[in-house]
Amino acid sequence: MDKARELQEELQAVFSGRAGRLLDSAVPVLIFIVLNALLGSQTALWGALAAGGLFTLMRLIRGESVVYALAGFGGVAVAALLVQLSGAGSVFFLPGLISKAVTIVLCVVSVVVRRPLVAWTSILTRRWPRDWYWHPRVLPAYSEVTLMWGLAFAGQLALEYWLYQENAVNSLGVTRLLLGWPFTVVLLVVTYLYGLWRLGQLNGPSVEEFKSGAPPPWEGQTRGF
Repeated sequence: MDKARELQEELQAVFSGRAGRLLDSAVPVLIFIVLNALLGSQTALWGALAAGGLFTLMRLIRGESVVYALAGFGGVAVAALLVQLSGAGSVFFLPGLISKAVTIVLCVVSVVVRRPLVAWTSILTRRWPRDWYWHPRVLPAYSEVTLMWGLAFAGQLALEYWLYQENAVNSLGVTRLLLGWPFTVVLLVVTYLYGLWRLGQLNGPSVEEFKSGAPPPWEGQTRGF
C-alpha cells in the first residue's frame, strides 16, 4: 500500500500541470485520425491545424505558457507541409518518427559518455546535486534505466515505421496515441521501481547522505529516482 501511494505521488509530481500539454499534443493527432477516416487527408490536415491553432489561442487568452501549444502547432504545420508535398497521409507522422529516432541516439550516446539522459531529466525536475548522479555506485542505475527507455523507444519506432511503410495511416495514428502517454505511464512506473531496486543493489549513498558527506555503509536512496 505504501509503495502504491508512493507511485501515485511520484506520477502526480511528474504530470502535475501537464494535462493541458497532453491535450496540445494528443488532440490534433486524434482529429487527424478521425477526419482522415471520414473525409480524407486534406480535411484531416485542416482540422488538425485548426485544433493546434485553437489551443495556442486559448493559452494566449488565458495568459498561460504557449510553449507546448506552439510546439504542437509547429509540429502539425510541418507535418501538413510534408503531406502536401508528398501526397501521402502517412507522412503526417514522419516528424514524430524522426524525433523518436533522435531520442534513441541520445539515450545511447549519453550512456556511452557516462552522462545518461535519464539522470539529466531527474536533475532538471528534482534539483538534486549533479555530482550525486555521477557517483560510481549511483551512475549504473541511471545508465541502465536510460538504456531501458532507449529500447522501449526503439520498439515503438520499429512498429510505427513498419506501419508508416505500409501507409496504414489510421493504424499508425492509433498506435501513436496508445504508445504515447498511456505507454509512458507504464514505462515510468516500471523504470522507477527498477531504478530504486538497482540503487539498493549498488549500495550507494542517498542524496541526503551525499550532501552531508556521510561515510559508508550508506542507507541508500529509498524514494525518488
